[in-house]
Amino acid sequence: MTPTPATPSPTAQAAGDTAATPTPPATVPAQPRTGVEPPRGSDPPPLAPAATSTEPGQPGGEQPAQDRATGDRAPRRTRRRATLRRRTPPALAALLGGALLYLATPPVGAWPLAPVAVTVLTLTVRGRRLRASYALGLLFGLAFCLPLLRFVSFVGADAWIALAVAEAAILALVAPATTLAWRLPAPWLWTGAVWVAQEALRGRAPFGGFPWGRLAFTQSASPLTGLAALGGAPLLTAVVATTGALLALACLHAHTLTRTTTTRRRSAPRRLAPPLLGATALTLAGLLVPLPTTAEHGTLTIAAIQGNVPADGGIHALGRAFQVTANHVAGTRQLAADVAAGRRPAPDLVLWPENSSDLDPQRDPTVAAALRGAARTARAPLLVGAVLDGPGAGHVRNAGMIWTADGFTGQMYVKQHPVPFAEYLPGRALLTRLIGRFADDMPSDFLAGHNPGALHVAGTTIGDVICFEVAYDDLVRDTVDHGAQILVIQTNNASFGRKGESQQQLAMSRLRAVEHGRATVQVSTSGESALIAPDGTLLAKTGLYEPGILTAALPRRTSRTLADRAGILPEAVLLTLGLGAMMAGVIRRRTRPTGDPDHTGTTPQAPRPHETTPTVTPAGPA
Repeated sequence: MTPTPATPSPTAQAAGDTAATPTPPATVPAQPRTGVEPPRGSDPPPLAPAATSTEPGQPGGEQPAQDRATGDRAPRRTRRRATLRRRTPPALAALLGGALLYLATPPVGAWPLAPVAVTVLTLTVRGRRLRASYALGLLFGLAFCLPLLRFVSFVGADAWIALAVAEAAILALVAPATTLAWRLPAPWLWTGAVWVAQEALRGRAPFGGFPWGRLAFTQSASPLTGLAALGGAPLLTAVVATTGALLALACLHAHTLTRTTTTRRRSAPRRLAPPLLGATALTLAGLLVPLPTTAEHGTLTIAAIQGNVPADGGIHALGRAFQVTANHVAGTRQLAADVAAGRRPAPDLVLWPENSSDLDPQRDPTVAAALRGAARTARAPLLVGAVLDGPGAGHVRNAGMIWTADGFTGQMYVKQHPVPFAEYLPGRALLTRLIGRFADDMPSDFLAGHNPGALHVAGTTIGDVICFEVAYDDLVRDTVDHGAQILVIQTNNASFGRKGESQQQLAMSRLRAVEHGRATVQVSTSGESALIAPDGTLLAKTGLYEPGILTAALPRRTSRTLADRAGILPEAVLLTLGLGAMMAGVIRRRTRPTGDPDHTGTTPQAPRPHETTPTVTPAGPA
């Protein structure tokens, strides 16, 4: 409430009006006209008249500067406390939303919490100023990214926090975008599109992007999973976000109905039913998508070797040179022994993970001999993850190579998307001066390959991607476009410890199997390795930091899903809708006429009389 201003004193009024107004007779005191209604019983009393004395320290005089400063301090503290009380609930809600999204992601994997997290963020930022909305989005992003990316902390807490803050800063853009979307009709539809727009940006910038922690990756084992076969990860993200927005709309209707009359409460089913039914329908829609798993060109018996590493995490988890290679040679010998004993089928192809050879087999004869011997022992070709030297000094490559008993076949895939600050240093000359450990921990930069990972081996074509590349839609899709009948994700998770990275990656691998209708193998140095059916079902899986051998006859498939045929189109359409919604939200805010319903869905009301700051009318002649 705004207090009613005090009626100006006669003395002050006369002093201000002497030149313009004749002095009234002494017997009839002048009554200044103020234009203010007499105070009501519920109004605060009028303020005391201002004193006219100008002598500091005298009764009625001006307050000394020291006293004024002391007197102003309390109201300032009061305002700060009021501001803090006003801002704390939205901030806590934003943090809660980010925490819920983390819990929806593996290793916890409570997938229903993903749309609920979107609901919480939507209700928190709806109707706010864009700057405040972004600040709340940043809190949401930090609460999500800090625990999600804690596996990076083996490099150093500074690297972990820097990456989490950078990702959260981009993710936070979805908050003001949501604010803009909720100024439009059907805001639930545009909410899904702006989430896709945010993920499209985060997956491409900066340094080629880092699309970890997408909404789609929370749904690798939910009723929504089948939608990935229709429009890939972008469509799945849009559906999750739209479901959350529908739940937000239902919450708003429920809140409005609790504050209305009994007659209007009877209409609650009609108000609540559409968003709740829509959210339910979207959640169950994936169950209607057919996910065929039958072999179209026979099967391929795969053996995946998890040789394990000396340490459970850390930058030196791989141990000394050649130790991990020796572990995988031992695992291949165990496979051969099991085949000879009839405990396992003879493999058509043996898979080793990323970095299973940390020395260049093309330059080190001992490593080359070990790989030829392993292929000879297994009586099958071998896919090996190797670190290759060059070209040029200070450069290496991360490659998947096909070896047989006769040596390297020439079939090789070089990782196309090395990870910045982990496999190469942007601005190396400057960073190594600023952060000394970079020069020791990363003496070389990994160079990017330029060809898709479609490798021809054992009478078929496999689609090979390496480690974090499984998060990039186009890199996996490229292998299928080039004829891949089975997908392989070679990965080295040894340094990340037991902090969720391997489980998050496995969720992505399962989603890729559904998206492309291909049997998929994730093979890791230290776990989790897995064999996955084309419908995303786990056929076999290893634990973390233990040796393991997985074998199965996997179906070879060549038919293309709708997501394969659509390619980038679903993401492009949703991105366009998201950008259009943001622009329309800005325009609608600027052009909405006074008195029209605003973006919060309520019509501005006239202020109450006792809340109005009255305008004082100077006294004139009687």
